[in-house]
Order: sequence, then C-alpha cells, then structure tokens
Amino acid sequence: MPKDLSSLPPLRDVIRDHSLRAEKALGQNFLLDQNLTDKIVRLAGDFSGQTVIEIGPGPGGLTRSLLGSDASHVIALEYDQRAISALQGLVAFGEGRLDVRHADALDVDLTAIAPAPRSIVANLPYNISTVLLVRWLRQIREQGQPAFASMTLMFQKEVADRILATTDDKAYGRLSVLGQWLCDVRRLFDLPPEAFTPPPKIQSTVLRFSPKALPEGSPSFDVMEKIIGVAFQQRRKMIRSSLRDYLPEIEAAEITPTLRAEDLSVSDYLKLAALVEARA
Repeated sequence: MPKDLSSLPPLRDVIRDHSLRAEKALGQNFLLDQNLTDKIVRLAGDFSGQTVIEIGPGPGGLTRSLLGSDASHVIALEYDQRAISALQGLVAFGEGRLDVRHADALDVDLTAIAPAPRSIVANLPYNISTVLLVRWLRQIREQGQPAFASMTLMFQKEVADRILATTDDKAYGRLSVLGQWLCDVRRLFDLPPEAFTPPPKIQSTVLRFSPKALPEGSPSFDVMEKIIGVAFQQRRKMIRSSLRDYLPEIEAAEITPTLRAEDLSVSDYLKLAALVEARA
C-alpha cells in the first residue's frame, strides 16, 4: 500500500547527517523536490502488482515517491556506501517494501533480481546512462515485453533528444534507431539545472519507454546493433560506401544506395538487418 511520506525528515537533513555531498565522479546530482519526484512517478504509470527498480537513489528523494505509489516492492541499487547508510531510515519506514542493495548497476542483471512484472524508474547517473539503456534494450529484444513493463528514465536533455530524433533531425543516430525499434518512447518533461543539488551544467529530460510487441522474424539485437554502428560511424558517407558489405541486401530491400545513414528510417534498418540475418 502507498505510504504517507509526511513524517519523514527533510532530505537536506538526511544529506547533512550522513555527509552525503554529491560526488561528481559518481555522476551524482540529487533531485530533492518531492513535487518533481512525485510527478515522475505519477507519469510513469500504474505500478500495481509490480516491483520497481531504481538505480542510484542517493538520499532517497525518488525512492520516497516510489514508496508513495502502488508498487508492491521497490529495489534500489546504490554504489555509494554513504547513501546506503542514509537510506536505512527509509528502509524501516517502508516496512518490507524497500530493499536497498549495495551494488554497481553495471554489474547487475535487473531481470534476475526481481520477478516480472518489473519496471525501472531512475534518475540515472549521466556518465553510465547510455550504457545501461543499451543493455536494457538488448534484454527487451531477447526476452520480449516481460523483461520490463516500462522504463522511466532521466537523461541529459541532449541524450534524450538523440533517443527521440527522427530522420529529419541531425541528432538522429544509433540510440534513436535502437530505442524506437524496441519501444514507444515519450518525453514526459524537462527539468532545469536548478532543480538539482548541485545544479548540473545541462538540462535534463525524463523519458518513458514502453516495450513493443515485436513481430515474428524481427532481427537479433546483435545484427541490428552492428549494422547501425557501422552506418553511423561513417554517417556522412553514402551507405554504398559505409555499408558496402551489405550491398546485396541494400538492393533487395529497395533502399537507395546513395542515401546516408541519417536518411534511413527505423523500418529501413529493420528490413536490411532481417535480410543480412537471413543470409547468415
């Protein structure tokens, strides 16, 4: 059941009492405004019957809002031992609904630590956000929609713009294709630097990823990632040059070989990858 959060101490007091100064090396920028963390959780959707996994809870601002939701259980992965100590009061407050684990998210398979249905809600450390996103997208391709019911994630606005970009946008690239292939991606809202402690030098954006049901015959993640990676590594070249190893498939897919990587739609890459995989 949702918890009444009004009895909890102010987050600034928690930070002070545990000497939890944000560390740049850990990509820490704390979001302390409960109105904003509540908004993230509210827009993330209905968590009834779900386990929600949070990455890098810090002093627990977003964690509090998750405990105020209908989530049946919350698992928070935290690398900073200071934050582990600071979250213990919240663990007691959660009365069994909150599990805080000392771990590096880069080393953890999220699908192995909680039963489905599971979702991710996180203010991601910006220095590892794209690495984590690509890993979770791979799991969605390999396991289907049971991997994650949804992912509500905060990125640097520049990265979010890349994920959402289409072929008429110079930001369009590898993350755009992978994200939009596997998920319906929606921008929830932007946050200014002053929303955080300490304020970063960039704006932030919250995105919601809803995994798609993929049709039979969809290409593997490895094949798609390889083709996209090669194409966008040489994005200003025509694909007859950058993707010259796949010229027969380009012709079979009826894709104009004088186009550049940024001109191919997600569906173009899917057709090409399916033909390449069939050849193998």
